Amino acid sequence: MKNIFNSEKVQELKHLLNKHERIVLTCHMRPDGDAVGSVLGLWHVLRAMGKDAHVVVPDRVPRSLHFLPGMKEIAVNTQYDPYCTRLVNEAGLIIMCDFNTPSRQGDLAPLIQGASCDKVLIDHHRGPDIKANVVFSFPEMSSTCELVFRLIAACGYYGYVDKAAATCILTGLITDTQNFSVNCNNPEVYEIQMRLLEKEADKKQIVDEAIKATSYDALRLNSFALLERLEIFEKHRSAVITLSKDDLKKFNYQKGDTEGLVNMPLGIRGIVSSIFLREDNDCIKVSARSKFDFPVCDICSDLYGGGGHLMAAGGEFNGSLEECRELLISHFKDYDRFLPKNIEKLEIS
Repeated sequence: MKNIFNSEKVQELKHLLNKHERIVLTCHMRPDGDAVGSVLGLWHVLRAMGKDAHVVVPDRVPRSLHFLPGMKEIAVNTQYDPYCTRLVNEAGLIIMCDFNTPSRQGDLAPLIQGASCDKVLIDHHRGPDIKANVVFSFPEMSSTCELVFRLIAACGYYGYVDKAAATCILTGLITDTQNFSVNCNNPEVYEIQMRLLEKEADKKQIVDEAIKATSYDALRLNSFALLERLEIFEKHRSAVITLSKDDLKKFNYQKGDTEGLVNMPLGIRGIVSSIFLREDNDCIKVSARSKFDFPVCDICSDLYGGGGHLMAAGGEFNGSLEECRELLISHFKDYDRFLPKNIEKLEIS
């Protein structure tokens, strides 16, 4: 496995880790497998090194990730605000994982960004806009967990990786690559998987829990979304799913119930992009995925003030669900130039 890091940055990271005993690890709102896997994976390594490390997240972790070792030690800001504030204020070092702008931390952002301690950013999203002593930003990485593993190896800490740490890191790799089906053209990704399996990470358990497992209500909600709320825009080779608050309430929606829904229409032959609009209490959440290097990140950035990866992005819209949908539909034509030239026929009845 190649060393992709600037040696001076690696040495600065090691210096900060040696310098500080109290360390806080944090990630973005609505944490997914990569976010939770990266902070918990590092947390296990730091604890093995004897550090007083803690994980502070903006809001609750979805049920699909509750199997991860160390989950019970995570401090959730929306539930334990005073405790989280104390942990951050007492930290000598904050390690920020899997987000590139403060806004992705919501109400936790002022606390994290306002802390006067040393900071490190580890992320794989484009255009990082966060101040830190050391920034490791590699958008070409499959996941932040891949980046975390590479940093652990570069620092000489591989010996501290145990089954628990390996399980967390492999979870991020699996979820962000959709079980090694996207963003994994680099053969070294599979070498990293092998190393984590050597540490006894249980891949079957991870796939079963983080990807396959669902609740009865979640299954019904996703089925309803595909049957009643899926629209196909044939000319633009795009699929759009919209779910209102009433739709969500009808199926007893819980956080994480629609995880992966946006990916499903991409299985339709001839579809290039899939966009999911979900009505929350304060805004419309936008998730977008694509194939063939179609830049859904541009759609999310241009229309919804968001961003992300080329083929996996998100954003938010302040307005009604219908206004959000109409804005998207009216601008589809602006991105048709990015559609692949030779693509199989879209056959829908």
